[in-house]
Amino acid sequence: MPLGPDTVGRKLLWSIALPGLLVALLGVGHFWREARVAVQDATQVESLALAEFVASTFTLPQARGAPAHGAVTEVMRSDTRLFRSVEDVRVLTPDGRILWSRRSGEEGTTHPEAARLTAPGPERARSVAQMTEVIRPLGGPECAGCHTSGDVPGASILQLRMAEPALHQQLSSVFGAALGSMGLFVVLLALITGLALHFVLTRPLRKLSVAMRRAEAGDLLVRAEARGTDELAQLGSAFNQMLARLTSMKAEEIDTHRDLELVKEKLALKDELEDRLKELSLLFDVARSLNATLELDELLDAVTRLVTERLRIPEFSIMLMNPESLLEIKHAWPEGRGAEGLTFALGEGACGRAAETRKSVYLPDTSDRSSVFAKPDLVKGGLNSGALLAAPMVHMETLLGVMNFQRPEVASFSAEEIELLNAVADVVATAVKNARLHAETVKLTMTDPLTGVPNRRHLFQRMELELARSNRFGTPLALLMVDVDHFKRINDLAGHRVGDETLRRVCDVLRLRVRKVDTLARYGGEEFVILLPQTNKAEAMEVAEKLRRAVAESVELVQPGLPGNHVTVSIGASHFPSDASAQEELVDCADAALYFSKRTGRNRTTQYEAGMELHPGRERGPHTPTAEPPAVTAAPNPPGGVAKA
Repeated sequence: MPLGPDTVGRKLLWSIALPGLLVALLGVGHFWREARVAVQDATQVESLALAEFVASTFTLPQARGAPAHGAVTEVMRSDTRLFRSVEDVRVLTPDGRILWSRRSGEEGTTHPEAARLTAPGPERARSVAQMTEVIRPLGGPECAGCHTSGDVPGASILQLRMAEPALHQQLSSVFGAALGSMGLFVVLLALITGLALHFVLTRPLRKLSVAMRRAEAGDLLVRAEARGTDELAQLGSAFNQMLARLTSMKAEEIDTHRDLELVKEKLALKDELEDRLKELSLLFDVARSLNATLELDELLDAVTRLVTERLRIPEFSIMLMNPESLLEIKHAWPEGRGAEGLTFALGEGACGRAAETRKSVYLPDTSDRSSVFAKPDLVKGGLNSGALLAAPMVHMETLLGVMNFQRPEVASFSAEEIELLNAVADVVATAVKNARLHAETVKLTMTDPLTGVPNRRHLFQRMELELARSNRFGTPLALLMVDVDHFKRINDLAGHRVGDETLRRVCDVLRLRVRKVDTLARYGGEEFVILLPQTNKAEAMEVAEKLRRAVAESVELVQPGLPGNHVTVSIGASHFPSDASAQEELVDCADAALYFSKRTGRNRTTQYEAGMELHPGRERGPHTPTAEPPAVTAAPNPPGGVAKA
């Protein structure tokens, strides 16, 4: 059968044909049973009537010499239509002995079912196996005339067995044929219905199911068969419309996914650009903050602040190369742990390794002693574990130092952050180089190139600060002006090289004998000025005399053949505020005292007194300061003693 075990057609077939078959069978069976009951009832009525007739024939008078009940025998054995269906007629005694029978030879015998037949009771009829049996009591006044008491009159039983009529058999045949025909009809109906359901319902549903499974598997281009106008065709059409919409939605989804991927790429690029912009902004802020100052100490302090605050580095140190080619910690955070001043050689520890290779060294876990290069002193008082990054500061192939970044978490520096910190180290290296160049430039502009002491510009800046301090705190200030005696003659006789060497030696003697708070500067030519803060007149004269004697005793002529053996100096001293109240006046007073020493024989010390500026003894006056002269610009000196007192 084309219908499968789980198809809708078979289910419909069983749900329709089986109830119909059961109803038909029940109807036929009911009618057959009713007909059989009716036939049996009619046969029983007929049998009872016939039994009554037979019983009445036993009362007929008998001719003399004729067999007993011969008339009954003749009637029963006649082939009339009435008795044609009678099978047996017997008269039995109560104990089952046959007194009379339609069949010859049974008289005097005992009936095999005597117990059932002779049971006392009224007349009854029953139908068994297409036979109707009537049991009727026989005997009484009608039999008393012929039978004696020994014959037990009135106590016999009449048994009549009658076959069912042909009508009943015909009805049974008809109903049997009807049942067979109905079964064949049901089979044919089921076959036709199954075929119809297969072609009309099952096959279209199977095709639709196949299309649905393909669509479920992802094939949205499949289409269901939708021919006709029935519900299945409408369902297939609706399914096709749904697939078309799903196909459109899938295409839109693909486009949306493609757009989302593009958006994700753009967002990722945007995030990366934002990160780069943040890094560039941070580097710009670092560069701007570092370039705001050219003082090295302020620069290192700003670097420490930026690293700890902006980069969130809890522990940090910056190291610079010192004159001994060692890495020295200049600034460290947190402060007060004694890390400042520690030195490392090239190749020593993580910082030394970074300085030696000029590449950053990253230690994810400093507690792993097998890979730690840093000395314990580098993290003295700090963390025993965590991550360490040592980034070298290199500018124009020149190693300036190393920056050390530490965090307490293990492996807490990402690759991007390491790259950023290396960039910060490069920016800081440039700033440190600029600060050093600035310091060298300032030193060159504020220092005399011949003697190495501050020049006239630095002298006046320092003098302004000291005068302001003296005014504020009421402390004295002394100024000494020193001039090398007969310096022009030394240049003329020995040459400028000897004159320059003489100035350097005099400057060395003066530098070694002044205090750190004092200021020694070259005023011009062979003249030097010494500022003595918090020094009164008497103390200033003692210092001046000590310096004069030191020069006379220590500085010898560098070239033999010159007159005299030693170089001498003349010194003039002025005092603030007793001699002058302004910077220019203080210098002029000292200058006047100096030239008083020269007029009075040289190699001597003079304290300024009022009136000395009226006879300066030189072409320029005390209030006409000249520009800074070159190292040696004097005219030839006449021969004479260089160290003449």
